[in-house]
Amino acid sequence: MKRSKLLDHVREVIRTNHFSYSTEKTYISWIYRFIIFHDKRHPREMGGKEIVGFLTNLAVERKVSASTQNQALNALIFLYKKVLKIPLDNFDFKKARIGKRLPVVLSRDEIHKVLSNLQGEFHLMASILYGGGLRLSECLNLRVADIDFGLNEIIVRGGKGDNDRRTILPNLIVHQLNRQVEKARLRLEENMLLIGFMGASIPEGLERKYPNAAKELAWQYIFPARKPARDPRSGRLKQHYRHESFLQKAVKNAVRKSQITKNASCHTFRHSFATHLLEDGYDIRTVQELLGHKDVRSTMIYTHVLSINKYNIQSPLDTWDSRS
Repeated sequence: MKRSKLLDHVREVIRTNHFSYSTEKTYISWIYRFIIFHDKRHPREMGGKEIVGFLTNLAVERKVSASTQNQALNALIFLYKKVLKIPLDNFDFKKARIGKRLPVVLSRDEIHKVLSNLQGEFHLMASILYGGGLRLSECLNLRVADIDFGLNEIIVRGGKGDNDRRTILPNLIVHQLNRQVEKARLRLEENMLLIGFMGASIPEGLERKYPNAAKELAWQYIFPARKPARDPRSGRLKQHYRHESFLQKAVKNAVRKSQITKNASCHTFRHSFATHLLEDGYDIRTVQELLGHKDVRSTMIYTHVLSINKYNIQSPLDTWDSRS
């Protein structure tokens, strides 16, 4: 993708709004595709009609999912409202409706089987996802300072909606997690010998306020990438965290080895965490706080998973023998 003044301006506004780098890449990609779709016309020459045409093409011709269509819409609305400051008059394109889907949940026995097929960092990361109800991105972003061994808590910073929360640190992984922190300390010592190394990647505002924070142990990632890399925004040599695919592939293999036919993924551990807590009788408001849900209705979906067997309902087919 060639550099352009418009896209550079979009990047500038995105960073001013403190959006994540993944959001930056996604928005830039959709805006670029929108411009190419309309024969490289400048967005100032277009408006709601062209946006509708682009989104309709995505839905009808390319048959993208509702969530993908909404993602593209969000990027274009951001472009016009925040970057170009152009009101979208007579624009009534509604977001695609995303159907409700029950979450995939593994039984406790299935969780044990999957975890038993994971070793080392894979096992620890999956244990954190299930034991604390974290999203994969939240687990990867954990830093040494986010683990409170004294209170047996994990502090999840900047989760969905940019909110912080506290959740459970399972006793079963404390020893393994201590060893992982030691590995992070040794990695930091090795990196400090590299010419031009600037420490762990941290928010720009924090880096300006505390110039040495990036090289302190407290700010190092629990699960650092194999080696430092150039920051895509600043170009400086930084330590980043593991890529999401690192665990995703391992979990898929573990599920297959466990001979589980459910479409389980890393996020399934979070679903299972919530469901099993509700099964154990914990209050739904408590589960809501641990998951970091803004609205309890998001947590209520797990009660639907429970409701079928909650009252030990017997299928009418199973009553035939008793009537014969």
